[in-house]
Amino acid sequence: MTQTLILIFHPDLARSTANAALRDAARTLPGARVVDMQARYPGGLIDGEAEARALLQADRIVLQFPVQWYSTPALLKTWQDAVLTRMCYIHSETEGAKLAGTPLMISATAGNIPAAYGRGGANHFTMDELLAPLKATALRCGLPWHPPHLVFRADKLEPSELAVAADSYVHALRSFIAGTPALSKLEA
Repeated sequence: MTQTLILIFHPDLARSTANAALRDAARTLPGARVVDMQARYPGGLIDGEAEARALLQADRIVLQFPVQWYSTPALLKTWQDAVLTRMCYIHSETEGAKLAGTPLMISATAGNIPAAYGRGGANHFTMDELLAPLKATALRCGLPWHPPHLVFRADKLEPSELAVAADSYVHALRSFIAGTPALSKLEA
């Protein structure tokens, strides 16, 4: 069975509504390994070697997080520095070469309405523009980029809307999995 590694970077998942609902929905998928990164690293010190091994075992990767102040949570940036710098720069010929080709999907929640993310909106930038640093990182590391799954009004959703968002996430994950067959990974 192929493995989809879903890394959740939420500073307080226990207080989340949208990201917790997405997490619970993702857990229903066969072959999905869902990891609460804040619970794993409460002090923020990332084990780059362990995380590199996890990425190399995955057939595809999902990074799930709330957009905060037009960016990712701090722990995701710390993870990028500890893990992707290690894999794609320091050990590029061994780890980076083996990671290349692993598909990446972003699942992000945002607090405002979709129309707020555009030139005439309150946030002035599109979600594509806000996610551009992650796309650039994916391209630099050789990770095929897939369209992100976005949930807007994340902290204002009614229970029925949360259910729709969770169903949409499961559908997006199933499409991602179906469209990204398992890679023939080299032995580490």
